[in-house]
Amino acid sequence: MIRKLLRKVFRRAAPGPTGGPALIPATIHGIPPERVSPAARKVCTVLQEAGFKAFIVGGAVRDLLADLTPKDFDIATSATPEEVRRLFRRSRIIGRRFKIVHVMIGAEMMEVSTFRAAQDAANTSTDEHGRILHDNVFGSQEEDALRRDFTVNALYYDPTNEQILDYHHGVADLQQKTLRMIGDPKVRYREDPVRMLRAVRLGAKLGLTIDPAASRPIREMASLMDHVPAARLFDEMLKLLLSGHAVKCLKQLREEGLHHGLLPLLDVILEQPMGERFVWASLENTDERVREGKPVSPGFLFATLLWHEVLANWEARKARGEHTHPALFEAMDEVLSVQGEKLAITRRIAGDIKDIWALQPRFEKRAGKAPFRLLEQPRYRAGWDFLRLRAISGEIDMEQVDWWHNFAHAGGSDRENMLTEPEPGTTRRRRRRRRKPASGGGQS
Repeated sequence: MIRKLLRKVFRRAAPGPTGGPALIPATIHGIPPERVSPAARKVCTVLQEAGFKAFIVGGAVRDLLADLTPKDFDIATSATPEEVRRLFRRSRIIGRRFKIVHVMIGAEMMEVSTFRAAQDAANTSTDEHGRILHDNVFGSQEEDALRRDFTVNALYYDPTNEQILDYHHGVADLQQKTLRMIGDPKVRYREDPVRMLRAVRLGAKLGLTIDPAASRPIREMASLMDHVPAARLFDEMLKLLLSGHAVKCLKQLREEGLHHGLLPLLDVILEQPMGERFVWASLENTDERVREGKPVSPGFLFATLLWHEVLANWEARKARGEHTHPALFEAMDEVLSVQGEKLAITRRIAGDIKDIWALQPRFEKRAGKAPFRLLEQPRYRAGWDFLRLRAISGEIDMEQVDWWHNFAHAGGSDRENMLTEPEPGTTRRRRRRRRKPASGGGQS
C-alpha cells in the first residue's frame, strides 16, 4: 500500500534538481512527530520565523523512515553561518573546509549548516587526487541536495508541516533496499574517498544493497584511502566498528577490497585461524552490546583487533632471548606505531589498549599477593573480558577464566585457599626487620 502511494507521489512530482522535489506528507511517510527532537524542532522554528528555510536533514530523516533512533538531528538552512549565529545566543561557528554552526538548546547540541552550492571544478580547491580541500560556497536547497552523497541522505524534513522534500528518490530507494549514489560514483569517491567506507557502513546498518554502479568502482579506487587524513579515517572506522553491525561491515569491507591498509596487517590476522576466531568473537560481542544499549569501549575493541599481531611480535622477541615483560611492551609499541601511520589512534585510546594488553601476563600468576593486587587494578574487568575472549577463541583454556571469576567473587578465606603454591625458585626473599633504636637513642 505504501509503495503504491509513493509511486503516485513520484509521478506527480519527479524529484531532481530541475523538476523540483517530491513532497511527501506525513500520511505517507508515517514519521511520528514525537520522535523528532524538540531541540531540532525549535531551531527550525526560530529560523523559519526569521524568514529562512530550515529543515532536519540527512541521516536523521533516513533513520526515522527506517524506524531507527537517530543519533543526531542535523539541520540545513538558507541562513548563512553569521545569520544563524545572530539568532542563537548559545552558538558558535566552527569548521574550515565548510563552516557550520553549533547551537546549544538545553543539553542538546544541534549542528546547523547552510545550503551548499553545486561544485564548479575550475573554482573548487582540491588536492592532486581530486579530494575537496575547501568548500565554503553557499547555494540553493536544490544544489545542496545534489551535493549530498547518497539518495537516502538527500531528504529534508520540515517539522512545521511534517512534509519530507525528496529530490532524488531517496524514500523509494529505502523502500527498495538500495543504496544509490547521487551523480557519478567515481567522481564522488574522488571528491571524498571516505564515501566508500560510508557506503559499506550504511548498507550494513540499513540492510541495503549497494547499487552496482556505486559498488563497482570501489575496488579499483580503494587506493584513494591512502590520502585520507589519519584522524578522519580513525573517526570513520570507529563509526563503522561501533555501529552495531561491525561483523557485517568487516565482511563487506573484505568483499569490496577496502580492508587493505585500513587496519595494517588486518589481512594477516584474519588469515590466521586463531586470530580470525578471536576477531569475530570480539566483533560479535561488540555488536551485541551496541544493540542492547550497553556501553562499548573503542580501546577494548582495537585491543582485540590487534592482539594477535602483538602476540606474534611478542613470541618472536621472546624466542630471540628478550625478557618477557620488556618484550611485551616493545611489541605493543611497535604494533601501535604501525597503526599510527594510517589510523590516528588517540593517546587516551592507545593508553586503554596498552593497559588491557599489559594485564594479560598477570592473569597467569595465582600465587602470593599478585592476584589480590590484580583485582585492585582499574582495568581489571576489561582485562578479564579480554581474557575470556581469548578463551572463547581457543587461545587459552577456559579454566583460567573461570578461576579468576571465582576468585573475584570469593570471600577472604576462600580466596586464600584458592591460591596456588609459588613455583620453585620464586620464593620471596624475607625482608630484614629494622631494629628498634635503643631507649633514649632517638631524636626528641
